[in-house]
Amino acid sequence: MQRKVSRVTGKARRPNVLLITCDQWRGDCLSAAGHLVVKTPNADALAAEGVLFKQHYGGAAPCSPARACLYTGLYQMNNRVCRNGSPLDARHGNIAQHARGIGYDPTLFGYTDVSPDPRVLASGDPRLTTYEGVLPGFTVRQLLPEHQKQWLSWLKQQGIDASAGSPDIHRPAGEEGDDTVTEASPIYSKDHTPTAFLAGEFIRWLGEQEQATPWFAHLSFISPHPPFIVPEPYNTLYDPADGPAFHRAESWRAEAQSHPYLAYDLSRRYRANYRPGVAGKVHDWSEDDFRRIRAIYYGMISEVDTQLGLIWQALKLSGAWDDTIILLTSDHAEMMGDHFMLGKGGYFDGSYHIPLIIRDPRHRKAAGSTVDRFTEAVDILPTLIDLLGEPPEPHLDGCSLKPFLSGGNPATWRDAAHWEFDFRSVAHGDAEAHFGIASRQCNLVVIRTSKFKYVHFGGGLPPLLFNVEADPGELTNLATSPAHLSTRLQFAERLLAWRAEHLDQSLALAELTGNGVVGHVSKGIGSRE
Repeated sequence: MQRKVSRVTGKARRPNVLLITCDQWRGDCLSAAGHLVVKTPNADALAAEGVLFKQHYGGAAPCSPARACLYTGLYQMNNRVCRNGSPLDARHGNIAQHARGIGYDPTLFGYTDVSPDPRVLASGDPRLTTYEGVLPGFTVRQLLPEHQKQWLSWLKQQGIDASAGSPDIHRPAGEEGDDTVTEASPIYSKDHTPTAFLAGEFIRWLGEQEQATPWFAHLSFISPHPPFIVPEPYNTLYDPADGPAFHRAESWRAEAQSHPYLAYDLSRRYRANYRPGVAGKVHDWSEDDFRRIRAIYYGMISEVDTQLGLIWQALKLSGAWDDTIILLTSDHAEMMGDHFMLGKGGYFDGSYHIPLIIRDPRHRKAAGSTVDRFTEAVDILPTLIDLLGEPPEPHLDGCSLKPFLSGGNPATWRDAAHWEFDFRSVAHGDAEAHFGIASRQCNLVVIRTSKFKYVHFGGGLPPLLFNVEADPGELTNLATSPAHLSTRLQFAERLLAWRAEHLDQSLALAELTGNGVVGHVSKGIGSRE
């Protein structure tokens, strides 16, 4: 394929970049990944021209911590965004600033859920009153925070009654909230969802771009995040009777008795967070209710996939398809009934295994291939920077996936995935009081290989060990088994070594000598050396 050349420099034109994130999309919910129920033809079409990473994991949960890992290329232990509302240290570089530093104008459609560093703002700055800030470096074309006022205003322009506001507009039309789950549609149609709104705004912006000038866009969809509701035809696209068995114990009480953290976690998941106006605990929903919710969740994924198809079509019509790197992923995943849970957090794979598809039209050798090696959210930043022709800074925790896209295999690669979850509550101290431990001890860290998964807790909470090869549902804790004590010790030591290797390297890679600075000093914010 002949590459376009810049009329200004005479050099090969840099590619466009389209970074698409969804919210709460499970990694197994892709037909290209082998799911027997969910159909995602447009995501599959992207995978057919790119590379599907089947063992990709988010680095943390919920949204702000997960996105901090993705945007900075740093593990939570280094970026220290521990929950929604944790400020992102201004010294850390991020994907938008790196892209801006090499000549792009990174443009945002949606949200990034990044809380700014309060040390660089005045005490009365209104940006300090929300966790839904914009990642530094982005130009905002269409913001869509949790209140969704921009979308609601657009609905009014379309003649739709949006007076209920968000989240009440996401209730089934004409129905009062109750404890049952129905597939009833909301007041808005399939052409008026938040996903359709953002996709349309991006497509309109795309039509304004000069083909000679490379662009960088981040399209950040809220779906399939709750509320779990979707318009026709997606609300009845899937039969609740279809789908795999849930990974769970015989009852939620058995789950709660299996570990003190699970007892705490199950007690805090409320139905209203997933279906507005519905009272009670999630774990009290019936098997049929969980199946109906899951069918709706599958429909939400298909609704997103339809909008992806419209985006692919617009890129092709604009002539940008063969000049655009597309990366499709999620911030974290969704429990979706496993272990009697909805949502994310904790340590189960269901919260952290997420999709990743990358298509770079310059690398066709690996088109249609799948990668079964462990990849992580921290790999996204170094991968994109590498694909744009710049060396990723060596202090980053992630590694470039470019070798896989070129049809090869790196000489060395990780044989495990890692993630962290911080369950402290600075504002209320709920977890601290519940467990009787200090705020800094309310955390866990996971190392997961193809055979075993080890979960280490702070504060003296007992560890967990699962043979995920034989027990994919993570139901049998082997941590107290005498036959597995050596395995438990091995993984505890591996976590110590992992942490020692990845503790903040920003200045650790440099040394001041008689000849000046030797080694690497992290510049942050994408500065060039």
